[in-house]
Amino acid sequence: MEVKPYQEETGKKEQIEKMFDSISARYDFLNRFLSLGIDIYWRKLMVNRLKAIKPKTILDIATGTADVAIAMRKIGPDKIVGLDLSEGMLEIGREKVSKKGLGNLIQLVKGDSEHLPYSENAFEAVTVAFGVRNFENLLKGLSEMNRVLKPGGKVVILEFSRPRIFPVKQLYDFYFRYFCPWWGRMISKDDSAYRYLYESVNAFPEGESFIEVAKQAGFREIKAERVTFGIVSLYTGVK
Repeated sequence: MEVKPYQEETGKKEQIEKMFDSISARYDFLNRFLSLGIDIYWRKLMVNRLKAIKPKTILDIATGTADVAIAMRKIGPDKIVGLDLSEGMLEIGREKVSKKGLGNLIQLVKGDSEHLPYSENAFEAVTVAFGVRNFENLLKGLSEMNRVLKPGGKVVILEFSRPRIFPVKQLYDFYFRYFCPWWGRMISKDDSAYRYLYESVNAFPEGESFIEVAKQAGFREIKAERVTFGIVSLYTGVK
């Protein structure tokens, strides 16, 4: 069953775009608050997984307000492209990029992850933080990522997963099921976004199931690393 943010007849992509546009002004604050600041550590892990290959061209899909794209500058690339469906999120990202003087390094563009506007073998690395869960067609999105990667290029994907150990599993379930939607409604006035977060995490094919889809998309040497008691999983693979 496909999980979507709103009880509407429109497709998932349209709803995802609408959802992120509606919460874009409060997104960074909510992200820091609801993750207790751990999201900064998670982005550092993504950067570390790419340090060894030092990619010169990076595509950050579902870039949002560009936090991952900005963090990737530490690797020393020549070009970073951040792509997202939500113009509202991108506007905030562009402001951040401009304030940091990174306009010549980071380009933020509106686009569809399942129809990437780039040629084959265009990037040495592709990153996605908390975005593959929102794909309308997971296999198609991963296949597109594989297509634009150069042979030997690396993909790094960070996504929520479901903790398995007591009492983290129980606390996590309560936090994401009840607290996040309530707080999201209080701050962003859109509780659908944070209710969708809980529902989409539960519906997402994590771990070995995700690895199987990534293999179908053409990736090899795929590894899954459970982080922060299994709250998130870090996936890496090679074309």
